[in-house]
Amino acid sequence: MEGPVRTAGWRDLLGAGHLSVLILVCLGPWLHAADALLITTMMPAIVDDIGGATLVAWNFAIYEVGSIAAGAASGLVAARRGLRRPMAVAAAVFALGCAVAVVAPSMPVLLAGRLAQGVGGGGLVGLCYVAVVRLFPGPLMPRAMAAVSLTWGASAFVGPLAGGFFVTWADWRTGFAFFGLQAAALALWIWFGLRSVPEAPAAAATRLPWRRLALLSLAILGVAFAGIVAAVEWMALSLCLGLAALGLFARLDGRAGPDRLWPRGALDPRGAAGAAVVMVLAINVATMGVATYGPILLERIHGTAPLISGWIVAIVSIAWTASAVLVAGAPERYDSRIIALGMAIVAVSVALSVHAVPEGPVALVALGMALEGLGYGMAWTFILRRGGRLIAPEDADRFAAALPTVARLGYALGASFVGILANRAGFAAATGPDEMAHVARVIFAGSLPVALLGLAAMLRFVTARG
Repeated sequence: MEGPVRTAGWRDLLGAGHLSVLILVCLGPWLHAADALLITTMMPAIVDDIGGATLVAWNFAIYEVGSIAAGAASGLVAARRGLRRPMAVAAAVFALGCAVAVVAPSMPVLLAGRLAQGVGGGGLVGLCYVAVVRLFPGPLMPRAMAAVSLTWGASAFVGPLAGGFFVTWADWRTGFAFFGLQAAALALWIWFGLRSVPEAPAAAATRLPWRRLALLSLAILGVAFAGIVAAVEWMALSLCLGLAALGLFARLDGRAGPDRLWPRGALDPRGAAGAAVVMVLAINVATMGVATYGPILLERIHGTAPLISGWIVAIVSIAWTASAVLVAGAPERYDSRIIALGMAIVAVSVALSVHAVPEGPVALVALGMALEGLGYGMAWTFILRRGGRLIAPEDADRFAAALPTVARLGYALGASFVGILANRAGFAAATGPDEMAHVARVIFAGSLPVALLGLAAMLRFVTARG
């Protein structure tokens, strides 16, 4: 008769043999998340220095293109090349992108640096998720993921603060140099100091499927352009073309052999992998209303100061981190229940926003953001763990790398989706609080069916059997 399943504590995670790898899997997300947010507070100074105001939005869009494409490929790369060499290369590419940004004389050159930063950062994050699954034994994996969540939460604060610090006390180029030096040091540390990280598995190497990667990149560009263009007709057309390209990518990739990028059936909710991917994608689309339009809606409806709005949005990261740490020790037998409860709480936060954002009070909006972070922080680690048990072993690396990639894709899709809803509701012409309240109702009521789609996929995922 089997004894009770042992749960690991923080002391086990921080003990000898795990600490160096734990630092590694936290540094990758730190660089990626902090650098993605660093530019938000540095952008005015960048435009004053090198111009390119019309290309500002592309600094974020092109970063996402590189990040999502590299993240999609990271599972295959890890399966064929191991972890050590690809992670060192990803960190070096990130450092190169920062170096290009440091010397950029114009905005187009800076965009080239941002693309490299996205490729390196997205690759690092995908590979770090694979590393968590591979290198931490079962009981330790939730603790390691909680540590990664702590890193994400810290990045949400430090990234913008660091940008403001460098603009105030030095200049924006120093900000990029600061993160570039960290990435270069990380690349050297991985290559020379972390011999324990697996470098090459027994499987033979295969070439990357560049055509499918190009198709995925085009899909992301279509989605990103939809989030930038002002005309609702072009926005809708670009989003539809991006979704069509994404669907074609998923179809071709699903038919591929050992060189597929995502787990088989990645967008088919009838299987465990597909149900998890659709769940994450839909929930992330549904929760982008506050992140995209929250501050301006709160200011124009309730007169909320920008600093308060920023803190309200940041509550998501705080609650995510806290809940991830609190549930990290839960045994495997509770995975389905925790995932179901967490995703239900996130859906409740979307439903709450339908009333809270247009009607108030602002504290109710903050409660909704806290619920979003609480629910997702509870579920995230256990989505990864349950999926790893249910899917085919040869797709384990692909699934681990796909989750953060799909999450970012969902955020990009969500920003475009709520942009279309806002424009259809008359956001551009809205002036008074009543008109803005109408826009808020349309955004969040329109997001609610997408959240329900995510819940339907969640039910399929938590009841699936391997």
